[in-house]
Amino acid sequence: MLAVDMLRRAVDDGVAPGVVLADSAYGSSSEFREEVRKLGLDFGVGVDPMTTVWVLDSAERPHGDTVAVRELAHRIHDAGGFRRCTWRKGTKDDLSARFAARRVVTAHDDGWARDERERLWLIIEWRDGEDEPANYFLSSLPRRMTRKQLVRVLMQRWRTERVYEDLKGELGLDHFEGRSFGGWHHHVSVALCCYAFIIAERVRHFPPSARRMPQDRSFALAA
Repeated sequence: MLAVDMLRRAVDDGVAPGVVLADSAYGSSSEFREEVRKLGLDFGVGVDPMTTVWVLDSAERPHGDTVAVRELAHRIHDAGGFRRCTWRKGTKDDLSARFAARRVVTAHDDGWARDERERLWLIIEWRDGEDEPANYFLSSLPRRMTRKQLVRVLMQRWRTERVYEDLKGELGLDHFEGRSFGGWHHHVSVALCCYAFIIAERVRHFPPSARRMPQDRSFALAA
């Protein structure tokens, strides 16, 4: 898997470890999640609504039957279990939605016994005025984290989406019309170099405020 190979190279090159954030195209793959953990990285990834899990009790033990995360979301919603959380300020208003958090283990067939599977967070986002949840996330982040802390980490993926949109809108990332991998690789590399130059110039003229960074490097982001 190309994404895992890229992560492995980053780890081998000494890039500071962080939380791997990804959409459901990657996150729904149990193989991808397992490989990320083998690299010693935490993940916070989107998953498909039909992903099945066992819910954990207060002692972190799986109980009951497996349930699809979509069905679990509706059960929690009917019981009034969603709470509002604001994760950052937008251009006009604070960005917020209702979230629910549960401790779970996944129920896919990977050869592991139920009690031997890694305990994970399931985070469900339900936006105002919508009939279905917007997103489902699985995360290996520590149990001690609060729901607000989890949400703020998971929602940092907007940075990746913003970079992607800037690269397409300003630097022509999506304009490549060749057929060879070498040509595509050259095109993407030039676009990324141009983007790095623009960001460096922006930071040089408008340096970010000096805020104290978290001491725990495991909360750095590798999206």
